[in-house]
Amino acid sequence: MTLSWTIKPYDELTLTELYELLRLRVEVFVVEQNCPFQDLDRQDDQAYHLLGYTEDNELAAYARLFDAGLSYEEVAIGRVAVSPAHRRHGLGQELMRQAIAYCEVLYGPQPIKIGAQQYLERFYQAFGFVQHGEGYLEDGIPHIPMVRA
Repeated sequence: MTLSWTIKPYDELTLTELYELLRLRVEVFVVEQNCPFQDLDRQDDQAYHLLGYTEDNELAAYARLFDAGLSYEEVAIGRVAVSPAHRRHGLGQELMRQAIAYCEVLYGPQPIKIGAQQYLERFYQAFGFVQHGEGYLEDGIPHIPMVRA
């Protein structure tokens, strides 16, 4: 499956794009993971939003990108999500390749940090991320800080 990619700062998102990315985040992080948490964290307006669309113009993959000093001291990738309906096609890997590439275009080559759900450690290691600090619980889910140098 091939996706078309769009990246936009918050103030350039259309209402439809904003609705769809929020719907996807709730579907994955709240409903699927059975984790009620405050997804609207007042950081969306500071992020670039990476959106991956199917040929049918359905949002299938999403991530937020932050410049250094906004979410972490380092450049950051967060809210990495692939729609459950579009998994098993390698979209998670493509999403991470796109997110890393866009971080380098937007912010230059420098370390990138993520707060990874612990069960995805090996997934992120495949992209050069290594654990950087102690694990922690976030909204009841074990996480680890990871950095790609």
